[in-house]
Amino acid sequence: MELAQVRLLVDDFPACYRFYAEVLGLKPQSGSPQGPYEKFSPATGSAGIALQDRGVMSEIIGELGDAVNGHRSLVVLRVDDLDVYCEQITARGAAVFQGPAPMTDRMRVAHLKDPEGNLVELQEWLLLQG
Repeated sequence: MELAQVRLLVDDFPACYRFYAEVLGLKPQSGSPQGPYEKFSPATGSAGIALQDRGVMSEIIGELGDAVNGHRSLVVLRVDDLDVYCEQITARGAAVFQGPAPMTDRMRVAHLKDPEGNLVELQEWLLLQG
C-alpha cells in the first residue's frame, strides 16, 4: 500500500488553488484553477495534497453537503528555513498566525490557514541541521 495523497474538500476551489499554488508555492499537476480537482506536489518528496470541490464529492457520496465546523485537518509541510519561507509566503499573501517558534527541541513551527480555514503547519526540523 502507498499513500497517494491527502485530499481536502473545499467550497471555494479557486481561492484554495491560488493559496496552495501561488502562496505556498506547491506545483499543481494539471493547472486547472477552477477545479473541481487538483493535486499539488512539493519540489521534493513524494507526498501530495489534493483539493476536491466539496459539492462534487457530495454528489458522489451524498453526505458532505453540510458546512464543516471546527478543524478537521492539518496539512504539514517541512521547509528548510522556516523564517525565510514565512517571509516569502507572507509577501505572497499568507497570514501566519502563530510562529515561527520552537515546538520541541527538535523542531520549529509556524501555523496559518488556507482560504477554507484548514490548518497548515510549517515545520523546520532542527535535527537535519546537525
